[in-house]
This record gives sequence, C-alpha cells and structure tokens, in this order.
Amino acid sequence: MELSRRDAIAALAAVGIGTGGVALYRSDAFGDGSIDSETSPDDPIDTMIALAAVVYPSEVSGIDEFVETYVVGRLEDDETHEERTVQALAHLEGYASDEFGDSFVDLSPEDRDAVLRELGVQNAQPNPEGSDVERIRYYLVNELLYALFTSPTGGELVGHENPPGHGGGLDSYRRGPDA
Repeated sequence: MELSRRDAIAALAAVGIGTGGVALYRSDAFGDGSIDSETSPDDPIDTMIALAAVVYPSEVSGIDEFVETYVVGRLEDDETHEERTVQALAHLEGYASDEFGDSFVDLSPEDRDAVLRELGVQNAQPNPEGSDVERIRYYLVNELLYALFTSPTGGELVGHENPPGHGGGLDSYRRGPDA
C-alpha cells in the first residue's frame, strides 16, 4: 500500500488542520530557530521518517512524502506542539547517540527498533506532560500512528475504509459489512 501527500492531507483534516495552506517545504517545518543543534537531529523530518519506517507496517510504502507532508502541516501553526516535538526528538536522538554511537537516522532499522525497545516506548503511556519516554510515545510514535490510520490508505490496512476526515461517499454506506 502506497501512502501519498493526499493521504497526509486527509490525516491533517482529521486533526482539524485546514489543508488549504499546508506548506510542503522541509525548511519551513522547524524554521523558527527552536532547534538546538547540540542536542537535536540535523533534520527533524528525516528523524520522523526514520521512526515511521520502524513503527509503520512493512507493507506500507511512500513513507517519506507522507511523513514530510503530515509533519510540516501538523507543526506549522502550533508552536507548543512543535517545541515539544523537537524536545522529544532531541531525547530520542540523544539516547541513540549515547547508547548506539550514531544518530537515529543513521542506525539500521534493527538498531532503531532496539532504541525504541530499550527506551520502553512500546509500554509507555502517551503523556504530553510526562517523562521523556512518555513524550516520545505521545509526540512521535502516536502522532505518526494517528496520521497513518486516519489516512484513507492507512485505514484500509485495518479494515476502516472511511477514517475520520475522509468522506468515502455514500456507496460505502450502502454496502453490507461482507461486501
């Protein structure tokens, strides 16, 4: 299943973000100078793409374009969310560097998965005000999963052909569950 920019825009609509003015340029996503180059990844979107490659099902393709569009649109108008996302990214990056000797992006997919497991992200409760790991779960992992499963293509993966924000048309409501 291939994700697209259109899927990302549908996911943004599900969040309640108007999609008419979504900027599609990487340089604008974290462009207010809020990134501390000492502790944050060089390109936060690359880190989010690398993370998505670990948490998304293997049958999904088109991750780069989808994640870039979603992340830029999601953070464009919300400075607090952007700041906290950058902080969660910095913690993830710092742990990868300290424990695995390289940036999260430069690690193999297996090592990226190991970073998440060693941090305990899979068992962490998502909490925007919680510990570093809880914030990684909330701002990074859950955000990416929400984007995937509220998109039309991602919704098909779990048998939900009309996720929030995707009209789908009347035809789908006229068919029975076995259609």
